[in-house]
Amino acid sequence: MTHSKQKNPISPKKLLLTKWTAVQPLKKEKHFLVSKVILPEPPSEKIEYIELEAVYSKNIFQIAWRELSDPSLWIQGWK
Repeated sequence: MTHSKQKNPISPKKLLLTKWTAVQPLKKEKHFLVSKVILPEPPSEKIEYIELEAVYSKNIFQIAWRELSDPSLWIQGWK
């Protein structure tokens, strides 16, 4: 019997205002909030990018939302 450990899949439409911790701080920033889900042009395309806002400095970073599912880069919530 095999057990596959399936994490909850991340949906780009549900990422807005979620909290994330960078495993390796970005420009001395560690805690982030998804401030924007970037809608594609045309709207029939898939969502590819989000904006992360650093909690402390308010700096904005744009990344591919799928990077958030990589546990070597991101931890969901603020740790």
